[in-house]
Amino acid sequence: MKVAIIQFGGTNCDLDVLNVLTDVMGVDAETVWYKQEKLTGFDGVIIPGGFSYGDYLRAGAIAARTPIMDSVKKLAAEGKPNLGICNGFQILTEAKLLEGALTTNKYPKFRCQWTKIRVETVNTPFTCRFRKGELLKMPIAHMEGNFFTDEETLSKLDQKDQVVFRYVDENGKVTDSSNPNGSLENIAGIVSTLRNILGLMPHPERASELILGSDGGLRVFESMADYITENF
Repeated sequence: MKVAIIQFGGTNCDLDVLNVLTDVMGVDAETVWYKQEKLTGFDGVIIPGGFSYGDYLRAGAIAARTPIMDSVKKLAAEGKPNLGICNGFQILTEAKLLEGALTTNKYPKFRCQWTKIRVETVNTPFTCRFRKGELLKMPIAHMEGNFFTDEETLSKLDQKDQVVFRYVDENGKVTDSSNPNGSLENIAGIVSTLRNILGLMPHPERASELILGSDGGLRVFESMADYITENF
């Protein structure tokens, strides 16, 4: 098993992800600079958080149009898992690998805080180690994390079980006060139609060791590793 962690100019969570995969889990992983167009030999891809290209135009817009994303799309078409975290989620929507868009927070400021999220489905390569309805503590750090889409797409995401995480309160309830950015239906993460591409705004790599305040995020990566082991 080998996982690629894509780096763009402005990426800043790549080494955090690398630490979780290699030091915490013992998985073979390496960072891949965006100018390396081929992803030969990799079984999965993670696009970490940061501010690729300074979020010029729109967050993730420039990174989504770099040649390496063609290779990311090719791996995704082969069924291999692709995880986009924060800026990675933004890049995946800009690349049309996930539906919807991430827009400016309802309160238009950078938000950096702990959140509670609820696992809405375990039917993905990234959540098979969870229980449906389980509550996780994960931090966010973004200014453009407000998930938006049209009513038809939103309905389809719900009907096809593509909403993976929602922001909730301490009791697991979806409330306005537990929504840190104004996302429709408190959506914190969604999966593609084929279910092998996940985008989420909270940072599981920053919640993968108890010393950081939570280790709930570790199972996102462990689930992904299980899926790769079983299928590739």
